[in-house]
Parts: sequence; C-alpha cells; structure tokens
Amino acid sequence: MAPFRIERLTALPPDEAWRRLTDWERHAAHVPMTRITVTTPPPNRAGTAFTARTAVGGVGFDDPMEVVAWEPPAAGRPGRCRLEKRGRTVTGWAEIEVAPHGAGSRVVWTEEARVRGVPALFDAPSRWAGRLLFGRAVDGLLRG
Repeated sequence: MAPFRIERLTALPPDEAWRRLTDWERHAAHVPMTRITVTTPPPNRAGTAFTARTAVGGVGFDDPMEVVAWEPPAAGRPGRCRLEKRGRTVTGWAEIEVAPHGAGSRVVWTEEARVRGVPALFDAPSRWAGRLLFGRAVDGLLRG
C-alpha cells in the first residue's frame, strides 16, 4: 500500500489526544475483527511491543508492531510516535503526530503497510481502504 495520511483537528488538548491515540488496546474497538495484545509492561515508550490479531473465525493473521520513537507532546512541542510493523504478513510503519492547534490539537497519522505477495497494482484501492479504516479508528479514539 502506498503511504496515506489522515489529518484531524480536535478540541482535546494535546496530552489527552496523545493518550487516547497511544492506548494500543483501545484501537481494537475501532478496527473490525481485530484484537490487540500489548506484550511489554507499561508504560508506553520506545520498545513497547504489541500485536494486532485480525481474524474471521479461525482464519487470520498477526500484525506485530514495535514503538521505535516515543516523544509525547510537551510545552507547546508536538508529540511524535513511530511504529514499525515486524510481521511476516504485514510490513511497514506508522507515524502519529499530535500538535497544539488553537485551544485543541492537530493529529496527523501517516502509514505505509505492505502485505507480502500483494502487487503494487492494488496500491490505490488499499490506500483508499486504509484512509477509510484508519480515519474511522482515529475518529473513534478521539471521541473516547
């Protein structure tokens, strides 16, 4: 999938938007047929690892990820988090940025994911699907 970008404005202060977007297990409530298991002890930081398991019945795949950059927002400075996808099926990365914007925050989610064996011919439709799926997830996480 070619990279895609989602941008949202929210009335939430940056620290609260950050907390909601980096509560990895809560993502499962907004991504269909997926559950998420954090495999490292809290708190979140560089080195935090988790796996998103997407399945229908007994058929599915794991999407293991690791936080490789962790800079929460502070004192008017944007927060940035980078995830690396470490799986056999799905590879790529995602970046989350939360910046102050007026009385609230601006959230930017950028992601590039590849499914092994899927040709580049499917980049455009998968980019569209990624924007739709992750846009809904970001909206749900920010709503609470």
